[in-house]
Formats: sequence, C-alpha cells, structure tokens
Amino acid sequence: MTTTWRKSSHSGTQGGSDCVEVGRLPETIAFRDSKDPDAPNLHLTPHGFRTLLTNLKR
Repeated sequence: MTTTWRKSSHSGTQGGSDCVEVGRLPETIAFRDSKDPDAPNLHLTPHGFRTLLTNLKR
C-alpha cells in the first residue's frame, strides 16, 4: 500500500531538522520520523489521533 506522507507544519523549512510526517491509511493515521522513513512508525485510529491532538493542545 502506498501512503502519501505530509511533513508537520511545525518542522520548519531548514532541512536536516527534526521532522514528523503524517500519513493516512485506510483505518489508521501513521506517524514517522522523516530522517528514517524505513524505521517502524506509530499508527493510531482516527479517535486516538483526535485524542492525542486534544491532549497536546492542552
């Protein structure tokens, strides 16, 4: 399955900086480190993703 990854808007544009990318899969939302795209990544359900964002914004 091919996923289109988007870089976090908080990662900046300098290149080489710490970057988080987000990809949408059929039933989950995935996160990965852009410097190591072949490493394991974190998958959350849409509900889990909303809960994470809510808690991070607090």
